[in-house]
Amino acid sequence: MTASDALLGTAAAALLEGRLDDPFALLGPHEADGKITVRTFQPGAEKVELIGRKKGAALGKMEEAASGMFVGQLKKKQDYALRITWPGGSEQVTEDPYSFGTVIGDYDLHLFSEGRHLQLANVFGAQPRQMDGVSGVAFSVWAPNARRVSVIGDFNMWDGRRHPMRLRHSAGIWELFVPRLGAGELYKFEIAGADGNIHEKADPLARATELPPGTASIIAPSPHFAWSDDTWMQERTARHAPDAPIAAYEVHAASWMTDEDGGPLDWQAMAQKLVPYVVQMGFTHIELMPIMEHPFGGSWGYQPLSQFAPSARFGSPADFAGFVDACHRAGIGVILDWVPAHFPTDAHGLAQFDGTPLYEHSDPKEGFHQDWNTLIYNLGRNEVSGFLLASAIWWLETFHIDGLRVDAVASMLYRDYSREHGEWVPNVHGGRENLESVAFLKAMNEAVAERCPGAMTIAEESTAWPGVTAPVSDGGLGFSYKWNMGWMHDTLQYIERDPVHRGWHHGELTFPMVYAWSEKYVLPISHDEVVHGKGSLWNKIPGDRWRKFANLRSYLAFMWTQPGKKLLFMGCELGMEKEWNHDESLPWHLLEQADHASVQNVLRDLNRLYADEAALHARDCNPEGFSWIVGDDARNSVFSFVRRAEGHDPIVAVFNMTPEPRHAYRMGLPKAGKWQEILNTDAMDYGGGNIGNSGAIEADDQALHGQPASAELTLPPLGAVLLKPGVKNQ
Repeated sequence: MTASDALLGTAAAALLEGRLDDPFALLGPHEADGKITVRTFQPGAEKVELIGRKKGAALGKMEEAASGMFVGQLKKKQDYALRITWPGGSEQVTEDPYSFGTVIGDYDLHLFSEGRHLQLANVFGAQPRQMDGVSGVAFSVWAPNARRVSVIGDFNMWDGRRHPMRLRHSAGIWELFVPRLGAGELYKFEIAGADGNIHEKADPLARATELPPGTASIIAPSPHFAWSDDTWMQERTARHAPDAPIAAYEVHAASWMTDEDGGPLDWQAMAQKLVPYVVQMGFTHIELMPIMEHPFGGSWGYQPLSQFAPSARFGSPADFAGFVDACHRAGIGVILDWVPAHFPTDAHGLAQFDGTPLYEHSDPKEGFHQDWNTLIYNLGRNEVSGFLLASAIWWLETFHIDGLRVDAVASMLYRDYSREHGEWVPNVHGGRENLESVAFLKAMNEAVAERCPGAMTIAEESTAWPGVTAPVSDGGLGFSYKWNMGWMHDTLQYIERDPVHRGWHHGELTFPMVYAWSEKYVLPISHDEVVHGKGSLWNKIPGDRWRKFANLRSYLAFMWTQPGKKLLFMGCELGMEKEWNHDESLPWHLLEQADHASVQNVLRDLNRLYADEAALHARDCNPEGFSWIVGDDARNSVFSFVRRAEGHDPIVAVFNMTPEPRHAYRMGLPKAGKWQEILNTDAMDYGGGNIGNSGAIEADDQALHGQPASAELTLPPLGAVLLKPGVKNQ
């Protein structure tokens, strides 16, 4: 036996044992001494023949040199295929995967290694394409520390010996072109890890996935969707500007409404039912809780494993694109919750991907999230930060998404987030700031601004980190908007108090205005406020049924007239009595009761006023758009303020947060003359007692509260009144 024969035998044994690290050194065509030898591994085959690729002419038989290993010779260099005869006489004709060249170009590998490849899902993963005129799928996956990687699926009986991949050492990418595969096939990567174990992993760059509890990836067709939203996309920048009305309806797609069988609506049904409802209610946007594929439905999507695949729970990627298109045609924007902070530990996911902590930090003090039992992305690795940057761009560009609400930003910014002394690792300067996350968030916002005109980024950030919405060029993080968690906390705390005690806590409604202009804010009442024993918005309010509904209508009016864009979780508009349950549909039957319908009606009218009246939105992010009229009447728990926009009528909002009506309450106003009552939350149409001002008041020149005029008003109990100068059109 020659040395070359011995090496060949060693390679063949490694292949048979599923541990060959360079399959192209053994398989496919090899030229030596003027001969071209072809080897293919087809365990279980009865016969294998070499045939011409185009006409199928016989080129020679192959002999089984070892179990499943067939060897044959070609007379000259030429394109060939394999004709395989299986037990029972069935024949399979296929090109040899090991006769093709490399799949990924050097430039793409270079961009990937530097974390600058923003089109990862169009190049890596599983890409249907042609090579040398042959249709198939180009597979690739990052696993630099693996000893072997194979692509497995139904097409090869999930046998990791049949399609081992080539390692591109410069980038740690394994790749292989498998001919005659197409969209719809299930696949995974079988990885012989550096830890000595075999791992079956879903594709991190999969563009479609198996329906949970299945965990396989699915080869997706090229993402070329038919769009009809050109007008929307052209107008989007203006619709998302700080002077535009933005009121988002937050939706958990699996529980907004169920179908006849009790299952979630698919994207087509949501386009038919959710979109018209949102239009009718006057919201400008739908904000979807994460719809990226996630194994555990009880995480509500906040533990995703597929950062590029819409969940199969609701249909195909094309169906999701159709839903977004339907929203845009109806004049509704779509915001996605996006989670770059952490990922779950499921065995088929990113954890210990190649037998090492590849996507996560190796040190649990940096890489394990104690609150959620999840793993934290190692954003200090170019490949990991680039992976997430590409995900952000993928949703915005491929699916025409209008904004990303970035989850748990505070947990990313601080190394000691939710950790005690000794449980965290300081940064290189000894501080608590997570410098890698800061750099990532800045890069993400810069990439979005450059590539996706008009798209928003919104931070869920609960601390006083400076400059969250300041431009990156000015040292900020570069977000478009930030959730105002302080406003949410203070105002909810206030309405949970018995009105008899509210006078002692008057500042809970006034203090948020002290910092209202420090960022560009969204006022959020999100899903987090109506779960885990916190009770529904309705149930937080003390008192009897009348007081709960009156106070809820007044609170919504306060939120919709305060400076800041709006976000409201689904079901709050129904006056839900029980807190949200993700396993059940919203209780739509409540609308058969007048008091529940009253909440929906007042919110619909508030959305209309917010959009129609420039004073209520044009200076949401500008201190010139707001001033208190009455902010210190703690004894009566009365608040009033004026909203202004240049060139438009001002709007005055007045709130009586006690159950006692206030008659002849004199209050300052910006001008004398007629003022129309454009909304009264105690109106009979809203199920109230119809206590108010008969639709209008007359202000005289008596100055009061720093205003040049004043008038006597009747303030309804636990009610809100909105006033506008002029006579109401008949």
